[in-house]
Amino acid sequence: MNRLALAVSTLVALGASAAPPGKPDPKQIARGKYLVTIGGCNDCHTPLKKTPEGPAWDMDRMLSGHPDTLPMPAAPVHDEPWGLAFGSTMTAFSGPWGTSFSRNLTPDPETGLGAWTEKDFIATIRNGRHLGRGRPLLPPMPWFNYREATDDDLRAIFAYLRSIPAVKNRVPDPRPPAADPTATR
Repeated sequence: MNRLALAVSTLVALGASAAPPGKPDPKQIARGKYLVTIGGCNDCHTPLKKTPEGPAWDMDRMLSGHPDTLPMPAAPVHDEPWGLAFGSTMTAFSGPWGTSFSRNLTPDPETGLGAWTEKDFIATIRNGRHLGRGRPLLPPMPWFNYREATDDDLRAIFAYLRSIPAVKNRVPDPRPPAADPTATR
């Protein structure tokens, strides 16, 4: 009887210390939040808004990417010595690659990462391609730095991104340089 009680109490203790299958692990999510914070993800993926104190992240749109309510005209700067332009929300970027828009990293299933798998996310970061096999990730996304993260760290980042509020925000597709009529070469 004592062995049975010991076995049951051990199983209960083990079960209490690990997240149930299919449920997020709070420690993994906390690690992901830490990595997203030190990785500067909000810098480009959370739009800035004007406040009396100056620009600040719009945390109601945290990590939702370039606002779909802000259409961007062609960027005004494309030639040397100024080869880059940034939108006022810091979510649209233009340079020799064309114009790129920060993607929606929230778990919205239609406009964010909600339909992505952990495998898709890791492949995207490792390969520098959308869903690991699509179009290249564009500047200023430093995927070539983030691909050095461990699989455990990338899983933690993905778990955190799945835990934040979903924001429906359809980010525009990137524009190649030829699609920008004001671009000078």
